[in-house]
Amino acid sequence: MRHETIEYRFNARKPIRWHLTAGFPLAARMAGIAPVFASEIEAAPMLVSKRWFPEMASLGDVTKIDGARIAPVDIITFGSPCQDLSCAGRRAGLAGERSGLFMEATRIIKEMRDATNGVRPRFCVWENVPGAFSSNGGEDFRAVVEGIAGIARPGVSVPRSGRWGSAGAVVGNGFSLAWRVLDAKYWGVPQRRRRIFLVADFAGRRACEILFDEGRLPWDPAQGGTEGEALAP
Repeated sequence: MRHETIEYRFNARKPIRWHLTAGFPLAARMAGIAPVFASEIEAAPMLVSKRWFPEMASLGDVTKIDGARIAPVDIITFGSPCQDLSCAGRRAGLAGERSGLFMEATRIIKEMRDATNGVRPRFCVWENVPGAFSSNGGEDFRAVVEGIAGIARPGVSVPRSGRWGSAGAVVGNGFSLAWRVLDAKYWGVPQRRRRIFLVADFAGRRACEILFDEGRLPWDPAQGGTEGEALAP
């Protein structure tokens, strides 16, 4: 499997406001997964995706996508806009215009699973800022867990939590869901960037295995040696 590096160049004499995108498709490609489609309405991100993923279909506005009419896939990834959940934002929560797009993503997943008799997608991955844990007193993250778990088991109820842990799981009869906070500085990026990653397995109990089994993670460092007196290289 070949890893690809994407390089972005800018004209310093003509600064532009640039929105980098295609993170999920790039991660998929690095893991040997073929990206099939993406939803985006901003011009700059669409140009980035078209340049590096010409084979990936652009479906446009997420609110206008019918999950029953698009190509069935094995995994759907999404990161609803974080502004309404971020501690740096106004904390409008899932009721906010931007972060509320989470509901559109779960709707699409439900429509696709209904159209494929519950076969596809098998998995979904959701990513967002750690502020989601405390947004609306913790109720917004409970709504996220309940909403995604409810795709596999409609009507499932998740107990209220005054404080969500940085890692956890919900395992039911034939489905599983797990979340974990990961920091980009431990994954080959020279920047501290903490994000929640939530994995759901709608037809089994592999969510915890995928997210917590560190031996399966490509950036898992090897066990260090014994302490010595010399300086580290």
